[in-house]
Amino acid sequence: MSRAFVREPDADSVVDVLPELPQEPVPNYVTPEGMAMLEEWLDRLRHERDALEADEASMIGRNQLAHVRRDLRYVEGRIDHAVVVDPAGQPAGKVAFGARVNVLDEDGEHRTWRIVGENQADIDKGMVSWISPLARALIGAEVGDTVTWRRPAGDLELEITAISYV
Repeated sequence: MSRAFVREPDADSVVDVLPELPQEPVPNYVTPEGMAMLEEWLDRLRHERDALEADEASMIGRNQLAHVRRDLRYVEGRIDHAVVVDPAGQPAGKVAFGARVNVLDEDGEHRTWRIVGENQADIDKGMVSWISPLARALIGAEVGDTVTWRRPAGDLELEITAISYV
């Protein structure tokens, strides 16, 4: 086919179609702090969208606007499907969503993790998603129990030394 009959995109249009950000097919359990984080994220995106819509003159601005709108749809979906779980209502003696869990690993190292929602997870802050292999190993355990954390680097035995919902 001759290139003469192929429609070229306008230089002023955003040519990339952005794929939607994936929404997990599981309930979006969140702590009250996690819900507040999602709402703050939503507010930031709305302000950014409004600023970009006010100045649609540049190609870069329109491209950024497309990203912001996609992110807004993602965050709105996460909030729409959020199930806020108050850690204070969790069973005091068992590891459940929202728990802060102290463990002793087989190498004698003490660690603390908190089980939170997917968007709140941050391993550097000791916060793990409730659907992670680590959280799945811990959920349901009690103080004194030993659980096996199945990892690609090899299984690790963890003894539960304390559970709190603070």
